Amino acid sequence: MKNNYLYAISSLFLVSVVGCQSGTESTATEQVAAASGTITTLLPLNTSIDRNVVKPFNASLKLNTTGETGLQVDFQSKQHSYSSIVFSPETPWNWSEYQDFNLAMDIANPGEHSVQVYLDISDVDGGNYTRTVSIPVGGKKVYYAKMAGHDLVSMDADPSVELNFNSGLRSNPDTWESDDIQFISMWGKKNLNLSGITKIGLSVQSAMHDKEIVISNIRLRHNPEFNERYLTHIVDKFGQNSTVDFEGKIHKESDFAAQRDEEAKSLDNKLLSDRSKWGGWKDGPKLKATGYFRTEKVDGKWSLVDPDGHIYIATGLDIIRLANSTTMTGYDFNHAKMTQRSIDDPTPEDSQGLNRVDDSLVSTREVTSELRKDLFQELPAYDSRMGQHYGYRKSAHSGPLQRGETYSFYSANLDRKYGDNGADYMQAWEDITVKRMKNWGFTSLGNWTDPRFYDNDQVPYFANGWVIGDFKTVSSGNDFWGALPDVYDPKFAERADFTARTVAAEVNNSPWCVGVFIDNEKSFGRSENDEAHYGIVIHTLKRDGKDVPTKAAFTQIMKDKYGTIDALNKVWGTQSKSWDDFNTHVDSTINNKAQVADYGVLLGAYAGKYFSVVEASLEKHMPNHLYLGARFPDWGMPIEVVKASAEYVDVVSYNAYKEGLHPSSWKFLEEIDMPSIIGEFHVGASDSGLYHPGLIHASDQEDRGRMFVDYMNSVVDNPYFVGAHWFQYIDSPITGRAYDGENYNVGFISVTDTPYRPMVEAAKEVNTNLYKRRYSK
Repeated sequence: MKNNYLYAISSLFLVSVVGCQSGTESTATEQVAAASGTITTLLPLNTSIDRNVVKPFNASLKLNTTGETGLQVDFQSKQHSYSSIVFSPETPWNWSEYQDFNLAMDIANPGEHSVQVYLDISDVDGGNYTRTVSIPVGGKKVYYAKMAGHDLVSMDADPSVELNFNSGLRSNPDTWESDDIQFISMWGKKNLNLSGITKIGLSVQSAMHDKEIVISNIRLRHNPEFNERYLTHIVDKFGQNSTVDFEGKIHKESDFAAQRDEEAKSLDNKLLSDRSKWGGWKDGPKLKATGYFRTEKVDGKWSLVDPDGHIYIATGLDIIRLANSTTMTGYDFNHAKMTQRSIDDPTPEDSQGLNRVDDSLVSTREVTSELRKDLFQELPAYDSRMGQHYGYRKSAHSGPLQRGETYSFYSANLDRKYGDNGADYMQAWEDITVKRMKNWGFTSLGNWTDPRFYDNDQVPYFANGWVIGDFKTVSSGNDFWGALPDVYDPKFAERADFTARTVAAEVNNSPWCVGVFIDNEKSFGRSENDEAHYGIVIHTLKRDGKDVPTKAAFTQIMKDKYGTIDALNKVWGTQSKSWDDFNTHVDSTINNKAQVADYGVLLGAYAGKYFSVVEASLEKHMPNHLYLGARFPDWGMPIEVVKASAEYVDVVSYNAYKEGLHPSSWKFLEEIDMPSIIGEFHVGASDSGLYHPGLIHASDQEDRGRMFVDYMNSVVDNPYFVGAHWFQYIDSPITGRAYDGENYNVGFISVTDTPYRPMVEAAKEVNTNLYKRRYSK
């Protein structure tokens, strides 16, 4: 038998190889397996559990022999932010002989809530690939994850390219027709070392409820016949999925006007009855009025206070703008003739508008990616009415194209919907958006709102800016969105001042501006290990202080603490000859806990300098508005940095993509005791035609609404949080936003400007009960 490498797996795993030893009569099970393309079945239904192979963490296991048969896993997720089950054989699986196959399993959900399961598959090289899927309440379905792409010899392509998403989408359409459900790609090493697979893990993370699933028939299968046109003409002329139907889909031009007129009947342009004109709690306690937004702790709970002195909790939506609505088309122009971006531009290109190329360059238009071009059924002519919605991006964060032509289907659909007879469709869009926010009960416009809304004088807003310029940089070793500023470089302070001055001019001292976010998701450090946590310090210490002001500052801080270099060497276990030698280069390998403690001091010093410089600039130019920090990502918020920010910001901000604020993950707020705000969260699903639900998954649109309520309630119930903003107003383009390929169903409205009914109903539920829930407990 070829698969004798599986002999060491415990009795939990059944080796049932189709077409095994000659002369062995195949069983009925094997015949069924052969018909379904099964190569190997790994998990049987009726055996004892070998705890050496099946390893639960914060979860309990039992074998079901009635009803939904299989291994039932009860994730204790309400008590623990992370719970899992891992299948780990004594000898790694060797699947290297298979060229075109997937890992499949049957999963049922007998519980009361959908279950987002993270699938982690790891190899002997330390590589790991994470995928995820939402398991709806109900009976078993087949879920699969490709382990090797199709054998694309006929297409003259490497099968590994398929797994690497050469399309530029974060998740592709399925490559074969079936009722099976594919795990959605998230992150990690997509082409694992198949000669040594060490574990298969299923986990539930930061859930608000206990979850349960029943797993059975874990197996390897041959991939079915490849659909060579799986990426061809998948987008219709309205930017929707052309291959499926769904609630709210626009089928013809006249549908836009019908949907517009029907929605208009429900929008009365009034605030909820218990609201002040700012969205504060008119029926609540009256506090000191300053004419601007501020913070105060009320009855042991932090709150914002509106300009008239009413308690104010910020709810709202991010990205109310067209800048992120564009997608790469597969065309480009003569780049040499384009005006290049200035390094001193205070606004990132991705935060700007469509940036259409000059008409003189249209004649140089040429195809640079046939694959991208063929995604679309139809793109308009440049000189047509819909042609005005083309744009251009001179750079991209990720994806197969580093620059090129873009198109905004959303902008074009606004034109179709509101621009008849030459009407100003952008003004109509602004008016309808403000009416929606009031009708849906939101109290603010979230981060990255187009400045055109800054003078709406009906809904408060949050302003934003970026510190961009030619200052020197440092690195954490994993600079996800780009290099970090050398905050001790005087040029950084100059650019921070310029940013604050620019934002101040946009806000114009308006009391409708709650406050300002500066920058976003800086790579201050990760939590995986000490090397990732203190990456800024480790990498900066290796550099020369003559060229790197932050390194020189680190040298001075340690010199002030230790006095002599010998004293530092003794504690750190290093061999620097002098402080000058230390300032030139240090072997920053971590040797002991005392050294780690000093690294924490240096990391805190770096963060303190960053936030103090920005705070000083904002205090100079915008003294009446709150400084809301840099929106820490939940993957990068070292405690030293969070504490440093709390010394300078008015409100600490976090982007937390989880199912909710799990109490065990936020205990540190008790020590910091600062007002906090969620800058980003979202939940998506796969039933509206998009190929990726986003970072957090629901089973369908109704489930999205339920999960929105759960998340928001966890915010409202936390005494340190003063609000949360959903990311984002509009769905990502189905073919991925131009900057980084995100093609997520995370909008409150679709690409055709159609609101998702379950999301609107959920928002009204949360916002109607907002203040009474907060202060009735």
